[in-house]
Amino acid sequence: MTTVLAAGSGTLHYSVTIYKGQNLRRNSCVSVTAFKRCMQKDLSWSHGVSKSLKTQRYNFSCYPFYASWKPSRTAVNSCLEDGSTKFFDFVVIGSGVAGLRYALEVAKHGSVAVITKAEPHESNTNYAQGGVSAVLCPSDSVESHMRDTIVAGAYLCDEETVRVVCTEGPDRIRELIAMGASFDHGEDGNLHLAREGGHSHHRIVHAADMTGKEIERALLEAVVNDPNISMFQHHFAVDLLTSQDGSETVCHGVDTLNTETLEVVRFISKVTLLASGGAGHIYPTTTNPPVATGDGIAMAHRAEAVISNMEFVQFHPTALADEGLPIKPEKSRENAFLITEAVRGDGGILYNLAKERFMPLYDEREELAPRDVVARSIDDQLKKRNEKYVLLDISHKPREQILAHFPNIAAECLKYGLDITSQPIPVVPAAHYMCGGVRAGLQGETNVRGLYVAGEVACTGLHGANRLASNSLLEALVFARRAVQPSIDHMSQSGFYIGPSSRWAPVMPSSLRSSIMDDILNVTKQVRKDLQSIMWEYVGIVRSTTRLESAEEKIHELETRWEKFLFQRGWEPTMVALEACEMRNLFCCAKLVVSSALARHESRGLHYTIDFPHVEESMRLPTIILPCSTVNTTWSSRQLHRQPV
Repeated sequence: MTTVLAAGSGTLHYSVTIYKGQNLRRNSCVSVTAFKRCMQKDLSWSHGVSKSLKTQRYNFSCYPFYASWKPSRTAVNSCLEDGSTKFFDFVVIGSGVAGLRYALEVAKHGSVAVITKAEPHESNTNYAQGGVSAVLCPSDSVESHMRDTIVAGAYLCDEETVRVVCTEGPDRIRELIAMGASFDHGEDGNLHLAREGGHSHHRIVHAADMTGKEIERALLEAVVNDPNISMFQHHFAVDLLTSQDGSETVCHGVDTLNTETLEVVRFISKVTLLASGGAGHIYPTTTNPPVATGDGIAMAHRAEAVISNMEFVQFHPTALADEGLPIKPEKSRENAFLITEAVRGDGGILYNLAKERFMPLYDEREELAPRDVVARSIDDQLKKRNEKYVLLDISHKPREQILAHFPNIAAECLKYGLDITSQPIPVVPAAHYMCGGVRAGLQGETNVRGLYVAGEVACTGLHGANRLASNSLLEALVFARRAVQPSIDHMSQSGFYIGPSSRWAPVMPSSLRSSIMDDILNVTKQVRKDLQSIMWEYVGIVRSTTRLESAEEKIHELETRWEKFLFQRGWEPTMVALEACEMRNLFCCAKLVVSSALARHESRGLHYTIDFPHVEESMRLPTIILPCSTVNTTWSSRQLHRQPV
């Protein structure tokens, strides 16, 4: 049967559904004021999205949020002021591995704008230490990689997606090498393949413990040298530009804020790829860089894209615990320093502070268990023993081997007086990866025409309820490449959309006094910390229905107070500023996570709840969030060009 739960506070109007089967069925779309019955077609990963959308030209007219909403055609104003509107065949939002790899391919067929929030290299890719998983050893097989992925994903993965990624992965690695990416080789001259938690074979291609940085370097070098690609750094993506064509939502580009010149720049495109990464900063401690504030997921949700599996937030088991370092950092980090999975894959052992090895108590795979198991085990140890961190020890391995495999980790720890060749590393779980995101088909397509997704922002069905180590860069490479041909086809059949002039344009809050802006900035910083505290306290590694409901209520109250504070001080709905826009995205993503978690009445993978501690076979289904109405009551839930003027 289909399980449906109310979205909750009424601040986001959508249905949260656990989908099952292929037949047309009824579902309740819940808002705070009314219940209405509506028809919607079930989706499966590969058939319901990829094939159905391709053959029906994204015809979701049977869905409630299209069938019940019949607006006149919404136009996108193409001109803000002289020089502030730019036209490209393709717009790529994000400069990680997915965005850059896609840009290099589509640039052979048209003009490309790559929009990046900070410096081009500042992405989750750049912080990826471990490597890329691929079947490159004769003793390994696609079937084995598939099995490891599905087991780690708690059997929620889409099998066709898993097969595609595991099959095409080796060719994507070879393409990177041909482009100049340099990976470690063994004494035999072949690629050195590491092993990480959840993998049955050595299949991790790596560049010491800085694999992401090396891939990013090679791709950025190629992008800079491509005359068809223009890089726009320090451009914060505010909202996707969409219009309605009958029952279809169509994407025409994106509005951005140049955070250096404080100008709004509109990008009109024929095709848009969303590759903006995850939302780690909804939590107080995360391995993600500061740019990971869920901008892409929130923008897509506001643009009526289908969102899926947001309850599955991966906490990496081993981030460096600054509290346990001999020399404490002078200031708190913006993002936690990751201690790669490969340390455990290389023989690292976990101990509590009493020097007791504890992983054998929790799982027969011990330190090589999947990340969700290891993170919960560490969390349990910390709570039982009232301790702040555990210890990861690799010092029993030869010094030369440790320094060769983990030079970056060794150097970082040595800054604070810790020699990992002779001392254990203090570690603690930290928010790391969003397994959920914008629902994508096998070619990265979404239900919004002209909008494709790849990388962490996407939910392709590969990861299921928990991502297998080093499958993230692999997925990004495969789906960035698979999105190329349909994007080219769409571009060749499309023109630039020029809507009639509208009254709306995003504006900077220049009319507000500097003292007011200072107040808004300070309050927003505190609200951000408060939201992160709520998420960690109530929506962390171990959850309960009561705590999730409390989180929903507390987030609603916090957002209401923040918006009231803004608008009482003269802020207008169409105003844009980096901190305020990031905050609206963090609120949006936090609510999506909480609502999805409340809908899943079982414990599977990364979602563990004490009220439903076991896996339920009847709920081995993806969670789907379908917008049911555009009449939302919060600023975070509406596109700026749909705000009341």
